[in-house]
Amino acid sequence: MVRLRLDLAYDGTDFSGWARQPGRRTVQGEIEEALAKALRLAGPPSLTVAGRTDAGVHARGQVAHLDVESDALLVLENRRGRGPSPGQEAEGGIAERLDVLRRRLAGILDPDVRIYRVTVAPEGFDARFSAMSRRYAYRVCDAPGGVDPLRRHEVVWYARPLDLDRLNAAATRLTGEHDFAAFCRKREGATTIRELQRLDWVREDGLLVATVVADAFCHSMVRALVGSLLAVGEGRLPVEWPGQVLAGAVRDSRVHVAPAHGLCLEEVRYPEAAELARRAAATRRVRTLGE
Repeated sequence: MVRLRLDLAYDGTDFSGWARQPGRRTVQGEIEEALAKALRLAGPPSLTVAGRTDAGVHARGQVAHLDVESDALLVLENRRGRGPSPGQEAEGGIAERLDVLRRRLAGILDPDVRIYRVTVAPEGFDARFSAMSRRYAYRVCDAPGGVDPLRRHEVVWYARPLDLDRLNAAATRLTGEHDFAAFCRKREGATTIRELQRLDWVREDGLLVATVVADAFCHSMVRALVGSLLAVGEGRLPVEWPGQVLAGAVRDSRVHVAPAHGLCLEEVRYPEAAELARRAAATRRVRTLGE
């Protein structure tokens, strides 16, 4: 078996999220079907992803992996109609075949999802559990005239002016390792303890952009955090309020989940190859505060 790493991007506008769902168009479903066609497999392979995004959420730095039998790669031929010669297999032949796979996928997939790199994963690599952090960006426009029409699928228009200093003052109260139950949709048997490593806002190109980095995120966490901060940024709630909600560890009805289309997964970071398996094992443990 060979484990392949896929680095990919997608416009989430017309997808019902990442995860495969019967009767719905999903990123996972589209890529798995394309891989089956490109590799001439009997059925779609199973993808493991770094972060399962919701409907409408975008990604430009998503990572996934799949395991295939090494013989499956033999169907990949170069433009001359043949694969690497036997003597070339150990000298970059696999890389050549994977480049053929990348180009085949580009011809099969619709333009709103792209696989821009396919590589053999290092030993111990797991796209989900080996990750050290995920970085998201959330983009908001508070201009009175609204959002640039060409960016309407990736930028949320906020109808009231937002104060950058208030946004950042409230955000500082949320970083660190906490139980984020107040900002997550609880799943049975899953922990809501996360380490929020960075949360800050800047104004750039006429937009307000939040950068959100954590070791992992629970369901709807980023959008709930952003929604609470926007209420502070417009002056409707005090700067201390998001921190108070966090400390309470109970979902507050005033926490509104921000719209999906403003959110984009920008980057997933992994440790050095020698630490991949150890990181995956540590991530699989259910955490408690102060562990």
